[in-house]
Amino acid sequence: MIRHSLPTHRWHKSSYSEAQNAGCIEMQATEDRLVAIGDSKARPRGAFVFAPRAWATFVHSIRIGEDTLQPAR
Repeated sequence: MIRHSLPTHRWHKSSYSEAQNAGCIEMQATEDRLVAIGDSKARPRGAFVFAPRAWATFVHSIRIGEDTLQPAR
């Protein structure tokens, strides 16, 4: 799902982004307790929204280097 018009003051820049780099992945918690992920260079395009557990499973899989993602249980 894509969501538009999220509050700009709630975006958090990725810790992996360089301080001087304007383009990065940002995230924020939505009022309905979902996780919004967006591109700082393309905010008008909206942000992808995920359930917290789905986002946590994705991030965990990336960190441990899994080639395939398994559905959350």
